[in-house]
Amino acid sequence: MMVVCGSGVKTKPNTHNMKGKRRRHDPGLKARVALEALKGAKTIQQIAKEFDIHPVPVSEWEKTIAEGAA
Repeated sequence: MMVVCGSGVKTKPNTHNMKGKRRRHDPGLKARVALEALKGAKTIQQIAKEFDIHPVPVSEWEKTIAEGAA
């Protein structure tokens, strides 16, 4: 199927190819990652690479643990 833009140019519709379902991380993994981040021995990037996850959840889980400990 082709879509005609306002300029009259035919383009393909925007199709996204998803790799698969979103990964759900168990609480034990979240705790291990967050505690590793709280130790401060490694950077967030290093921890994310080690556990094969994106750096953003590492920071979020670290923040959650730190707030809960206060």
